Amino acid sequence: MAMQAELVLDARNAVGECPVWVPAEQALYWVDIEARAIWRWRDGDALQWAVDQQVACIAPRARGGWIAAMETGVYTVELGQPAQLLHEAAHPRPGMRFNDGRCDRQGRMRAGTMLADMAGAQAVGTLYAIDGGLTPLVHELITPNGLAFSPDGRTMYLSDSHPRVQQVWAFDYDTDTGRPHNRRLFVDMKALPGRPDGAAVDVDGCYWNCANDAGLVHRFTPRGELDRSIALPVKKPSMCAFGGPQLDTLYVTSIRPKGIDLTDQPLAGGLFALRPGVGGLADPPCIA
Repeated sequence: MAMQAELVLDARNAVGECPVWVPAEQALYWVDIEARAIWRWRDGDALQWAVDQQVACIAPRARGGWIAAMETGVYTVELGQPAQLLHEAAHPRPGMRFNDGRCDRQGRMRAGTMLADMAGAQAVGTLYAIDGGLTPLVHELITPNGLAFSPDGRTMYLSDSHPRVQQVWAFDYDTDTGRPHNRRLFVDMKALPGRPDGAAVDVDGCYWNCANDAGLVHRFTPRGELDRSIALPVKKPSMCAFGGPQLDTLYVTSIRPKGIDLTDQPLAGGLFALRPGVGGLADPPCIA
């Protein structure tokens, strides 16, 4: 029997992204980039808070509050209060913002930047380490996405979801220094349905990737082999994260495109849940 995706919330997010499960609260947080909002779902109730800029990715801080990568830099956020600049981004071009990001297994935040106008197809994006500043790790990205880490933290995954690229790479990752090296092709998504958007890793070390435009979530083995694909009732799933009391629910955010007929996907922009039969890993709080 095919696995069914369950609608958790008809959020109608313009660009739902970066789901993060917070075990201490038994709550899921995520963002709507274009709406400049941070959402929370807990015990069937949803709340949202406005922020001053487009917010691309978030992580709970070990010292309390949140860290958020936005348009002009990285900020600390107390929900319901003005964000405070932590590190300003020296973007090489106007019109850029942060995109996908998450913490490594040691709680160090990494996040990528992109030119907001994807039609420009400019490889001016960078993956940054957020360690007392913004340190560039990977250059010449168009739309950085799919950031995830293996269970032992020694492999880093990164994709570029732009239609010109559509590749996922694996890197050896130094858990002491937090630096990736030995970049290699992990999956060429041009040969598969969808573009490689946000991702998560399960306890078996398999890489779950949202196949944007194809309405699928793919699971790849640590060798880069496609293990399974699960269908969603929307075309643009954007990022996934494991959560729930046993970390065995895969939550998936999605995008509600503007200016097109959504008759065949009325739930676009919703938050969904899958029960894939495998557990995930708790994300460590951010030490920044």
